[in-house]
Amino acid sequence: MNNLDISNTSLFFASSLVLIALIIDYKEKLGLGKDIFIAAIRAVIQLFIIGYVLSAIFKLDNVITTTVMVLFIIFNAAYNAGKRANHLKNSFQISLIAIGVGTFVSLTVLYLSGTLKWTPSQIVPITGMIASNAMTAIGVGYRTMQSKFTDQKQQVQEKLALGATKKQATLPIIRESIKTAMSPSIDSTKTVGLVSLPGMMSGLMFAGIDPTTAIRYQIVVMFMLISTTGFATMIATYLSYGKYFNDFDQLN
Repeated sequence: MNNLDISNTSLFFASSLVLIALIIDYKEKLGLGKDIFIAAIRAVIQLFIIGYVLSAIFKLDNVITTTVMVLFIIFNAAYNAGKRANHLKNSFQISLIAIGVGTFVSLTVLYLSGTLKWTPSQIVPITGMIASNAMTAIGVGYRTMQSKFTDQKQQVQEKLALGATKKQATLPIIRESIKTAMSPSIDSTKTVGLVSLPGMMSGLMFAGIDPTTAIRYQIVVMFMLISTTGFATMIATYLSYGKYFNDFDQLN
């Protein structure tokens, strides 16, 4: 088996790659230097903490602990998705419902089909994949909706003036927001194995799992992500578009 040990020195020099992003930020005056630095520091701290926490949870192998970890992941995904829509009232609650329902549906299907067992080594990593993709997609949906409402404000008002309901007047924006949010997952599925090497499949094969089994698991993951992304984004979009209107169905 290959030696995967990474020394502190190797890690230090590898971490210097972040300087490339900081140099680009400085040269182009992007204003992202602080965010890049904080993101890098947070990633290191969070990964070390969660690594030891997961090790303990895997050894414990308790249903209640596993469920609590799943809820923790969903909560954090919803919190971060909600922060990307500060202009929307109750954005956290909307994100929590969307990610929670989307994750629950996917996990239920996988569990009932026998694909997964409710063990921390299977459920926790899968939940992380689902929730993180749903979080990213919902964030894209929020930004797209905000942009479309800004650009198409006049068209929406004209439709309302002609007697359309707020849903009828907003439907093109809703559909475009969902479509834009789902596009990355669809593109990723199209190019898996050609551009991006699937992490789960590669990891399972490296661990000695039969390639056919590893491929099947990767197929399940890709289909699961498309489903969850679409479902969660649809829920978030339909729950949030009304926040752009007042009690008299007028644009804010």
